[in-house]
Amino acid sequence: MSVLIDVADNVATITLNRPEAMNAIDPDMRAELDETWRRIHADDSIRVAVLTGAGEKAFCTGSDLKKTMPPKDSFASTTFGRAKSDHLLAGLTTDKPLICAINGFAMGGGLELALACDIRIASDNAQFALSEVRIGSIPGAGGTQRLPRAVGASNAMLMLLTGDRVDAAEALRIGLVSKVVPQAELLATATSIAQRIAQNAPLAVRAVKRLVQQGMDMPLPVAIDTERYVFGLMRDTEDRIEGRRAFQEKRPPQYHGK
Repeated sequence: MSVLIDVADNVATITLNRPEAMNAIDPDMRAELDETWRRIHADDSIRVAVLTGAGEKAFCTGSDLKKTMPPKDSFASTTFGRAKSDHLLAGLTTDKPLICAINGFAMGGGLELALACDIRIASDNAQFALSEVRIGSIPGAGGTQRLPRAVGASNAMLMLLTGDRVDAAEALRIGLVSKVVPQAELLATATSIAQRIAQNAPLAVRAVKRLVQQGMDMPLPVAIDTERYVFGLMRDTEDRIEGRRAFQEKRPPQYHGK
């Protein structure tokens, strides 16, 4: 299996498992990732997911150019003529939080995969790049859109137009990642964050993620109105009442996503 998934305590750990190829994405991995995204979305036992790569050198170096050739079909037929997209991030849309534990190189599609996650934690040996312009292409899985939203237009342009690599310290400085930790502590750090999130009320967590994502593209007054509406939806949930009771009774809350 080129994608491994383990679920414990409502946290799914997803491992890209092609260390011999720097965890580059070949057609088999792409298909397995698609199934993984579907499982995360549908499996109620999963509240948070941590995505990482096998080995100590790379999280993911993008598409495996040795095994991934341009499709024979026209772009129109692949876009409009198929029941489902074969896009790298197709099916990844979910309100459940995604944490990326970046253990080494995150290049091309690998960085785009990380950018699609909500929180990024990097090992101190991590390096990042979107170097597609150097091979006559562009980032085609959200890189030109998500990177500026993460680090600002000027920092994004510097990376996108030069194709230069950024090390972990620079990634932290520009806001590409939230934390940089020693590689030996990376997965434990990401898992600890995931477990703290998983202990919170699932509906509230998912509502916050959706509000943040949608609100970034809304005028502020509209976003505030939307937040107020969602607050009203959450007000009478069983989990919100449980949270108050647990606080009053000085015990850990038991949330069920209701």
